[in-house]
Amino acid sequence: MEGGYHKADKTEFLESWRVSWRTPYIMRLSLTAGIGGLLFGYDTGVISGALLYIREEFADVDKKAWLQETIVSMAVAGAIVGAAIGGWISDCFGRKKALMFADIVFFIGAIVMAVAPAPWVLIVGRILVGFGVGMASMASPLYISESSPTRIRGALVSSNALLITGGQFLSYLINLAFTRVTGTWRWMLGVAGLPPLIQFILMLSLPESPRWLFRQNKIDEARSILEKIFPANEVENEMKALKDSVEAEKDDEGELGDGFFPRLKSALRNKVVRRALLAGITVQVTQQFVGINTVLYYSPTVVQFAGFASRQTALALSLVTSGLNFVGSIISMGFVDKYGRRRFMLVSLVGIISCLVALAVVFFQAAATAPAVSSLESMHFGGNRTCPAYLSAPNSQSWSCMSCLKAPDCGFCASSGNGLHPGACLAVSNDMRSSCRMEKRTWYTEGCPSKFGFLAVAFLGLYIICYSPGMGSVPWLVNSEIYPLKYRGFGGGIAAVSNWSANLLVSETFLTLTNALGSAGTFILFAGFSFIGFIAIYFVVPETKGLSFEEVEKLLEKGFKPKAICSKEMKEEIELEENQVSSSSSL
Repeated sequence: MEGGYHKADKTEFLESWRVSWRTPYIMRLSLTAGIGGLLFGYDTGVISGALLYIREEFADVDKKAWLQETIVSMAVAGAIVGAAIGGWISDCFGRKKALMFADIVFFIGAIVMAVAPAPWVLIVGRILVGFGVGMASMASPLYISESSPTRIRGALVSSNALLITGGQFLSYLINLAFTRVTGTWRWMLGVAGLPPLIQFILMLSLPESPRWLFRQNKIDEARSILEKIFPANEVENEMKALKDSVEAEKDDEGELGDGFFPRLKSALRNKVVRRALLAGITVQVTQQFVGINTVLYYSPTVVQFAGFASRQTALALSLVTSGLNFVGSIISMGFVDKYGRRRFMLVSLVGIISCLVALAVVFFQAAATAPAVSSLESMHFGGNRTCPAYLSAPNSQSWSCMSCLKAPDCGFCASSGNGLHPGACLAVSNDMRSSCRMEKRTWYTEGCPSKFGFLAVAFLGLYIICYSPGMGSVPWLVNSEIYPLKYRGFGGGIAAVSNWSANLLVSETFLTLTNALGSAGTFILFAGFSFIGFIAIYFVVPETKGLSFEEVEKLLEKGFKPKAICSKEMKEEIELEENQVSSSSSL
């Protein structure tokens, strides 16, 4: 389970509900630990809406794209460290203590963010929150998987993944709820402290993972917990299975060596593991380089790029994209086992590339048809309030809204009658923004009035629909299936770090890219990355649908050939080879 999760089919989900209904203790364990997934999702989504109001309170944040990117991405940086340390804390002190420690750190981070008097304090709070998220992302699936009956384990762990998208949706609802409250973004970020507080209190009454207790030679404690989870006639069998599993795990640890570098050296020497790592890292990096976190972290800002200046409107439209992401996760659970992992990802990427190109075209058209700047409208507010760059420009008569927004410290005040008519290019200040709005005009700093705005939002929603069922969840599933047993935790961990690192790179550079390339150019760039990802997945990622772990291992050992891959054909080929080997042995 380390570094990924096992995907459950529909039958397993129905069974999980039946078992949980008969044994509520299992559901209590899973839902309490699953709050960790909710934290992950909430933190991912809440900053996108809060950033709109943070920019308004702190002038430096509004003027400096890199500062906005840092506020967003430092949570990701903290999560990378938290995930790395979280695995060690989980092993040394237990899954329960790791989760509770993550709750404390997350709670402190939420309070620091809520009371931040300056951007640098906000960044410290984001790092702390990210640290808590990273620890929870490691400890929560482990706790659930080690405290669940085998037959429903995949369903319960997948439910944790579903809570992540549920947390994102909840964050947008919370953002909308606080748009008209004094302190807006402080409440949005401060409310994040409630889930970890609730989880901490609930965890006080729950036991440690039975598997971890058994590894610490606390056999009686492990047995007492298993007796609450399993029927009396199954406890002894579970104890025996637990003993065999822990002993095998310890043997593998001894064989692989102690420490990261000895394990990495051992993995790279193994042809099967090398190919598995190539496939696993490819899908994880591609997942981030399709640009998904430009939507999750900056969704309201992207909506503003499309011409919706109102923060409430931007948040409301972002709620739609978050809801589609949640629905897409449910679709994936129902169909990925039927149509296959590789096919799901490739079809998903075709849709993603198409939507990104369409978005680029829409944003290009929006920029090309942006309203002109009128000198009369600009002087209406006073010469000393007009954008200095506009006044000194030799070709100011050809300026449009986009020219105005590209100039340093300038904003566009739309025409009062029709936003598409020529407007004013003014110096950015709180007073100027208020003056513009007092005349029933719309103030723009991130995008221009456009008749293409709804098209952009529509393609953004379609992008999420294409992403979520395929590239959203399947890369984690592939990483849970593709590694040999003794390398599964190690390989999945490396792939997960690759995912977080690519996430950090994308979230730290998005606004800088839009400033340098424009919105259209940035989406074309992501479409290019997505195309490269499509080619890479086509050539290096095999189909694992319907294959046992042993069959996947044989497939990788033989070498993957895209045109020949079909899980059914592969099974027949493997069976034929085994029959030939058996015949040779008998001779």
